[in-house]
Amino acid sequence: MDEARNTLKIITAAGGNDKPREAFHTQPEFDEGGLRGWLAVTGGSLVLMGTFGNIQSFGVFQDFYTRTYFPREAPSTISWIGSLQLALQFLVGVVSGKLFDIGYFHLLMISGSLLYTFSAFMLSLVQPHNFYQALLAQGFGMGIASGMLFLPSLGLASHYFRHRRAVAIGIMVSSGALGGIIYSVLLNNILPREGWGFPWAVRFVAFINLFLFIIGNLIMKPRHLERSSDPVDMKQIWTDGAYWIAVAGLCLGNLGLFVPYFYLQLFSFIRGVDEKFLVWVIPILNAGAVAGRLMPSFLADRYGPANIIIPCGLLSGTIMWALLSVRSIASVTIFALIYGFTSGAYISLSTPTIAAFSSSPNDIGLRIGIFCFFLGLSLLGGNPMAGALLSAPEYVWWRPLTLGSVTLLVGTALVLCARQALVQRRGGNRLV
Repeated sequence: MDEARNTLKIITAAGGNDKPREAFHTQPEFDEGGLRGWLAVTGGSLVLMGTFGNIQSFGVFQDFYTRTYFPREAPSTISWIGSLQLALQFLVGVVSGKLFDIGYFHLLMISGSLLYTFSAFMLSLVQPHNFYQALLAQGFGMGIASGMLFLPSLGLASHYFRHRRAVAIGIMVSSGALGGIIYSVLLNNILPREGWGFPWAVRFVAFINLFLFIIGNLIMKPRHLERSSDPVDMKQIWTDGAYWIAVAGLCLGNLGLFVPYFYLQLFSFIRGVDEKFLVWVIPILNAGAVAGRLMPSFLADRYGPANIIIPCGLLSGTIMWALLSVRSIASVTIFALIYGFTSGAYISLSTPTIAAFSSSPNDIGLRIGIFCFFLGLSLLGGNPMAGALLSAPEYVWWRPLTLGSVTLLVGTALVLCARQALVQRRGGNRLV
């Protein structure tokens, strides 16, 4: 009976009307999870807490750089630091993912950890009014290192989990938001201190990251699985219209998704929110993201990732307009929690949604790699575009919020169209 159910799932995943490829029947069998599997999830969570967590606390850097360290630079110029760091995490991931597949996991993790730590300490030496130094250390250095660590850490979980893969990855990705909470509080409390300031705030974070990387490298062990010998059908990927519509929709949605992550603290300061509360703005946003990245993963395993990401995208694009009416501590808190939850789910479910369009387990990695490349390009330009529309020092907030809202809503509409095509391909099965 179990074998019959598995066969039914295979046929459904393949489209419901064609004979399933042999690759589906030759998937390597292994015990789900186990001690080494959960150690891989734990180690990956620690690594992502240090890398993705730093990116998700960039709103603190954006505010500090704009008002204190680089006051001569426009917000759009400053946002290139965080956008470059975020984009390279995915762009470099295309190469690091391939190296991971051919067995260079430990080399990637060790060299990425060393480069990230070195770049962080170089960032602590950056002097005021030297924008290019921060761009090199934080944007390029830490961005390239993040790309070396990110996809191999996530990929390792796929070696140990199949049925609970979305949950395992959701746990790991949610640790990035947890890191955003920790680092935001730490940075906001140390940056203003006389005698400590920017250099020691960055060094404290760097020491924490070094500790996390050491533990992660010690407990993460790759698993060597038999790979299918069937070649990837590139023609099928290039001619899969539903897949490319989903890629376009998710890239467009992510282009505007991070606007609040970069600008919410600065927005709260400009709108006159109590300065003593500013230290909690980004942590509250990331607290919502922790729940948003973890809880919907359980629903995605049951109802399908596309079915969950679509309402989250619509809510995120709609809620962003509510930021225009935010002027008090209570309204900032409510917005940050709700937007953090919906946007966190959108981030977490983007990759599983793309994987749902695969017709064979043999091409899942390639489809995700292609998506990550285009996602990196969209992330590179989104926040600088929002900063340019902000037009400092006038700070016309409705312009970047319109960019974020419209890209999210239109992108989600494209994902909905792709979902409908996938449902038809699967013979009416709506659990996609």
